[in-house]
Amino acid sequence: MRDFQQPGRSPVYALNGMAATSHPAATLCAIDMLRSGGNAIDAAVAAGAVLSVVEPQSTGIGGDCFVLYAPGGGGEVIGYNGSGRAPAATNVEWFLDRGLDAVPADGPHAVTVPGAVDAWARLVADHGRKGLDDVLQPAIAYAENGYVVHPCVAEAWAGAAEKLGRDETAARIFLPDGRAPRAGELHRQPELGETLRTIAREGRDGFYGGRVAEDIVAHLGSLGGPHTLDDFAAAKGEYVTPISTNYRGYDIYECPPNGQGIVALIMLNVLAGYELSGMDPLGVERLHLEIEAGRLAMCDRDALVADPAHAEVPVEELLSAAHAAELKARIRPDRTMTDLPPPAFPAHSDTIYLCVVDRDRNAVSFINSLFHPFGGGLVSPNTGVVLQNRGAGFLVRPGHPNCIAPGKQPLHTIMPGMALSGGRVAMPFGVMGAQYQPFGHVHFLTNVIDYGMDFQAALDLARVFRYGVICEIESGVGDDVASGLAALGHRVERAAGALGGGQAIGIDWQRGVLVGGSDPRKDGCALGY
Repeated sequence: MRDFQQPGRSPVYALNGMAATSHPAATLCAIDMLRSGGNAIDAAVAAGAVLSVVEPQSTGIGGDCFVLYAPGGGGEVIGYNGSGRAPAATNVEWFLDRGLDAVPADGPHAVTVPGAVDAWARLVADHGRKGLDDVLQPAIAYAENGYVVHPCVAEAWAGAAEKLGRDETAARIFLPDGRAPRAGELHRQPELGETLRTIAREGRDGFYGGRVAEDIVAHLGSLGGPHTLDDFAAAKGEYVTPISTNYRGYDIYECPPNGQGIVALIMLNVLAGYELSGMDPLGVERLHLEIEAGRLAMCDRDALVADPAHAEVPVEELLSAAHAAELKARIRPDRTMTDLPPPAFPAHSDTIYLCVVDRDRNAVSFINSLFHPFGGGLVSPNTGVVLQNRGAGFLVRPGHPNCIAPGKQPLHTIMPGMALSGGRVAMPFGVMGAQYQPFGHVHFLTNVIDYGMDFQAALDLARVFRYGVICEIESGVGDDVASGLAALGHRVERAAGALGGGQAIGIDWQRGVLVGGSDPRKDGCALGY
């Protein structure tokens, strides 16, 4: 029970349906979709489309999408991988000849063919009750009529102003009057509105062909990109079999590689060997173990996780009890490990995560992203489409499983989660924040499962994140804990900004009640009816 004299908010309870997103407009859109006869898939896609307008730094139709879906909240969990692929003309030698050891994050070569629109269209057609036209109308209205910029969005937008200023179209659309919009100001994206109308009218072909694809390909080509109309026409996501592990009686599901969901499962397998419930949830002991398990699991990710169509990813071995035991044996309670390689990628943040459960208990865990804030800062001139820079998730290392190659999907950070108990959905959940996401999943799950926190309290609790040398800690972590972590060898610094942001909806099958939480680190909320 929370202290009602302290700042905070209660979990949200409802009977018929619930949505939790990072923006009030998107949450309300999802509830409206449910109340008008749509189901959880319709509501999730509609909310994701709205977020592509009102959180333009975090997501867009020029990005990618991963989804976990449990029809009726039963034991079947369906995965969908809507991540794009590198163009067919991509060539690792192009980078090597220019002395590049990484894919430039802000250039055309980081733009993989966007997968979000294909995923939305496929999921609505296969599992929704409404057509794509109906589902996209709220987003169209916000793009054309305008939306009010919220505080968290405004802060991230301002932080990307320099990047946006380097692209003429990005500057024109997203830096009106020469600056990023401030909280409370109105912003419109009419070109994006017209593009969404085209997709609503023509379906996925309205994005991957015709004037939209032609404009994107022409713009990328003018910058030296290798993209072709054939690359866009061939874009196609796929249904995938989720991977899972059991943590203290809960079956935790994640999307398989090329996503990084496996990192969270490896961490849970390691932490299952400790009695976390006897530790202070914001104490040195618990946080040190979480950090060290995460560092080891991220090493596995950087070495082995890649597009399974192009590389053999040893999923079964990585999720085995033997591997968990090997990793656990490397963790010392009295000091941090000093022999781990540096991370393969720089840290960053910006993504949207949302979840929806409807009256039939269809449960959706949904994540959509541009990767870095505003992707690579490139915007298609006549369509308003912000282009992702997911190609920066490749390595330029011939022979490495995740080396860039034609038609290949990069290592992906976005990862929706789903927890089951007793053969039924306990909760869809997720925590955004790029490289932080596996840590966020584990921190949230252990808060709920080991410490018995309600969903809102589990999301509220302060976070730490060590990625590379620096161990970032939020302001809610005490100075004594910071000193304790430093004494173990962690290089502790106060986080410059909030770490991640998450949502969760639980299903209480016995009482027929839904309960949800939404992260205070974002502008959003959970609502039910």
